Amino acid sequence: MGEIPFDGSLKIGHNVQIGYFAQNQAQLLEGEYTVFDTIDRVAKGDIRLKIRDILGAFMFGGEAGDKKVKFLSGGERTRLAMIKLLLEPVNCLILDEPTNHLDMRSKDVLKAAIRDFDGTVIVVSHDREFLDGLVTKVYEFGNCKVREHIGGIYDFLRDKNIESLSQLNKQTPSNSPSKEETKEESSGALSYAEQKAQAREQKKREKALQEAEDKVTQLEAAIRILEDQMSTPEGSLDVSLYEKHGKLKAQLKQAEEEWEKLI
Repeated sequence: MGEIPFDGSLKIGHNVQIGYFAQNQAQLLEGEYTVFDTIDRVAKGDIRLKIRDILGAFMFGGEAGDKKVKFLSGGERTRLAMIKLLLEPVNCLILDEPTNHLDMRSKDVLKAAIRDFDGTVIVVSHDREFLDGLVTKVYEFGNCKVREHIGGIYDFLRDKNIESLSQLNKQTPSNSPSKEETKEESSGALSYAEQKAQAREQKKREKALQEAEDKVTQLEAAIRILEDQMSTPEGSLDVSLYEKHGKLKAQLKQAEEEWEKLI
């Protein structure tokens, strides 16, 4: 996408049309447009007759389609930005951390949409559950090299003899163990106490990540409820609702930052 300098050459295949989802893509949506208008502006041909059905499939059913983008939560903006991208006439998608701010249900919806996409998808993600059953190749970037691994994300983890993608970041060029060395270490070099300590630390990290994700989901749900109240004639005049909305938004931003530090 031309955002990172690199050495070497890059050739794009004939007739390849790229659609790019950046990490800040959701923030680039026009706030004054409604959800429906945002999609209506990119939909072409007969697909315009199915906009309401498409929005419903991405959990924007009913009156949610008439809500202004500026009132959407982070997860809702991400879903809307993804719908917009999927409707563009492209045959290659590049997705940079598309599951940021999404709850489990939204991730499932997005995963199904990507599976149905008739083209190539390149996805950057630390979410192994999202990648499971979705990707057929894994590209590992590290030590000034790019390695291709055929198979899914769990095939890759088994091949590297690790339990999570975060463990890759702890391996340095000078001390990264080979597959054989790692197997030898796991089979007996580590003491029982050390193995137990590692297992406890891993569980602690996974628990912290889940708690952070749950907090983001809860705050987004609270914001949606509040915004529904603000959209009513009575609520639009209630200053206290706007004050509460601002506080929840600030809490959500902090929670999202804490969550991103853990992934």
